[in-house]
Amino acid sequence: MLTILGFGMIATFLVLIMMKKVSPIAALVLIPALFCVLVGKGAKLGDYVVAGIGDLAPTAAMLMFAIVYFGLMIDVGLFDPIVRGILKFAKADPVRIVVGTAVLAAIVSLDGDGSTTFMITVSAMYPLYKRLKMSLIVMTGVAATANGVMNTLPWGGPTARAATALKLDASDIFVPMIPALAVGLLFVFALAYVLGRRERKRLGYLSLDEVTETVTETSDEKVLVGAGASGGKGSGSGSGSGKKASGGAGTGSGPAAPSYENEDGETFAALDPNRATLRPKLYWFNALMTVTLLTAMIMEWLPIPVLFILGAALALTVNFPHMPDQRARIAAHAENVLNVSGMVFAAAVFTGVLQGTGMVDHMAKWVVGGIPDWMGPHMALVTGVLSIPFTYFMSNDGFYFGILPVLAEAGNAHGVSTLEVARASLIGQPLHMSSPLVPAVFVLVGMAKVEFGDHTKFTVKWAALTALVMLGAGFLFGIL
Repeated sequence: MLTILGFGMIATFLVLIMMKKVSPIAALVLIPALFCVLVGKGAKLGDYVVAGIGDLAPTAAMLMFAIVYFGLMIDVGLFDPIVRGILKFAKADPVRIVVGTAVLAAIVSLDGDGSTTFMITVSAMYPLYKRLKMSLIVMTGVAATANGVMNTLPWGGPTARAATALKLDASDIFVPMIPALAVGLLFVFALAYVLGRRERKRLGYLSLDEVTETVTETSDEKVLVGAGASGGKGSGSGSGSGKKASGGAGTGSGPAAPSYENEDGETFAALDPNRATLRPKLYWFNALMTVTLLTAMIMEWLPIPVLFILGAALALTVNFPHMPDQRARIAAHAENVLNVSGMVFAAAVFTGVLQGTGMVDHMAKWVVGGIPDWMGPHMALVTGVLSIPFTYFMSNDGFYFGILPVLAEAGNAHGVSTLEVARASLIGQPLHMSSPLVPAVFVLVGMAKVEFGDHTKFTVKWAALTALVMLGAGFLFGIL
């Protein structure tokens, strides 16, 4: 009976959020509460939730302060020179432009937000593609796949969800996966080179100085170099029309940013290169602080939540010493912080009920019974393969909170550690970022004026291949 109710709870959760009948946060709270009553353990709901919150508090803290930290770094202009450098590097060579698109998308993805990444990338690169008559589908495909690989960062969403669902430390999942993720990112760069070569073959080597100068100058004016705050991964929204994208339109961001029009009269969200939040005199301080923070995270000098709490407090104090400015920056990022942290705490209800009532144990036994004996010791491989289609056809919330715990329990029954299963669950992210269930992808195709169907047809095969490369690298390095 518990097995049926467990799968029924997961199925109800998946159907409602995929049909967009309720928000993920509401579904994470109300559905398990209802099923807890149906199981006959409604009186213990409070105990399950409190226990879950205690387990998830470090993950929520990490997400909250990581979003604030990288949002501040965009505000103060840490990434501005990188964007300008990529534009100068690209010039009018299709190969450089496509590779530059991948590099830019990967770098900006450090803020952990798909909507902001796509807005920055399209704002910077669209004029180049448009002026040189390059394929805009190549731009959207490369940007989405690069962002998908980087989406595995602990503050990006999937890793935090996996840690939340399985009650693990996010750093224990992410840090060992870095070599496999690096291979995946290098594969995206190689893919960008190949696609750029195709574009060069189709268009020729475009090197007219007049065109180069015009494009570079035009592009520099449209770079979105910061957005105050932005919607979390998969939490923002955007329409497919893409006619306008103001500073906060559809992404859950802070105050609207100034916008600039290109030669076709299209408006792109952008921040004034002379915006008040820039801190050019503190550039090297901010760069050193960010490098130190990432190094400390990889070396595990302190727990990741502690590192980002300290980093966000230091960044806010040094860059914005006046209290009104600090309040304005916190307010600009507050919506995204609330959405993400709210999701984590709401997940405490879902995971608490699933585990506290014993449903996950009964479900795992049922799954284990259906897995051939020869496949049991390879549950990490099974999880990695399943994550590719599962995270495309369902949301990250559905997969990580509904499916992953069952796979982990099944793996444990065959001697596969929970950590290995958790790491394998990240494999599908390159494809996930082109899923129709990810609102950020509509920001991408909307701003680029690309049909979603065309983007999907082009991107799916390359994104799936990238995921398989990451899976292979994981086994090669002994991570999975």
